[in-house]
Amino acid sequence: MDRRTVISALGGGMAASVAGCLTREEGGSDDGVLRVATYDSMVNTENSAGPWLKETFEADHDAEIEWTVPDQGLNQYISREQENADIDVDVYFGLNVDDLVRIDDELGEGGLLQELEIDRLDNAERVRDDLEMGDPHGRVLPYDTGYISLVYDERRVDEPETLEELTGPGYEDALLAQNAQGSDPGRAFLLWTIDAYGEDGYLDYWRDLEDNGVRVLDDWTESYSGAYMEGERSMVVSYSTDQVYANEYDYEMSRHQVAFPNGQGYANPEGMGLFADASDVDIAYDFFEFVLSSDAQAELAQRNVQFPAVGDEHVDLDELFAQYAHVPPEPVTLGYDRLQGNVDEWVDDWAREFAGQ
Repeated sequence: MDRRTVISALGGGMAASVAGCLTREEGGSDDGVLRVATYDSMVNTENSAGPWLKETFEADHDAEIEWTVPDQGLNQYISREQENADIDVDVYFGLNVDDLVRIDDELGEGGLLQELEIDRLDNAERVRDDLEMGDPHGRVLPYDTGYISLVYDERRVDEPETLEELTGPGYEDALLAQNAQGSDPGRAFLLWTIDAYGEDGYLDYWRDLEDNGVRVLDDWTESYSGAYMEGERSMVVSYSTDQVYANEYDYEMSRHQVAFPNGQGYANPEGMGLFADASDVDIAYDFFEFVLSSDAQAELAQRNVQFPAVGDEHVDLDELFAQYAHVPPEPVTLGYDRLQGNVDEWVDDWAREFAGQ
């Protein structure tokens, strides 16, 4: 997964300690260590959210958090389940809706993760209703959300009012996007275009984008921290919290304008889930409760540059975050039911024509 924190977007900071090869016996051991799989930017600097969560949780609990970043993300555990091999972690931290669909398409309904006992979590009632991830098997609980948008340099291009405008002469050779096969913002932008143009029309829309010079790079870091920040293009698919990062480093705000074509942005909540054979279940629920606490939600928002999962009344954000983090007038997303049985085919059809331009 290729989300970022303020620091990791710049490529700076000191790498956080991340667990490497884990050595649990099959079935795990209740040893007071909660093993949590996540994505790189959650833990890759000392200012990332992961190290703060670990240190703060451990200070108040007789337990240890051990982070690990699987090379293949969630696919690593899907493959191990298919091979009937040991899964050496308890929690996955960083699930989205299409991850759940991929699990069920590959492993069958309700696979890999266990249904959560929500009544064990007092703070679960704080989670915003609009972040409901639609899992019919109740395996995931949101901890933050982002909105995919366009970030543009207002000195070079005007704000696009619609997605259709991106195919016109005013945006020729302007747009950077990411590969939907492996990039979260890239896949979210693709799903946004499917919502707008339908299953029968989205490839035609992308052909028009291609004719207008869209450039598709592998991931967010390459497209944003690389090509966009180096001035190669004037617009990039990114996050609506971009100005939080720009303000933190006193960047020229004219290069960090946020656009919501059609008045929309694609909502992409992230969640946490418990593996079916997890051993340290009690610690996991303590951790989930902590993650949804007011302090943890505020730190996650700032350090992961995303919006809290809980209602405004349950979190106290810095005034600058509220000023520079933008919410689209009309968040859109494709839910579990629409994605199930479709998302892999949509992405594969797209990739045959547009991946790796």
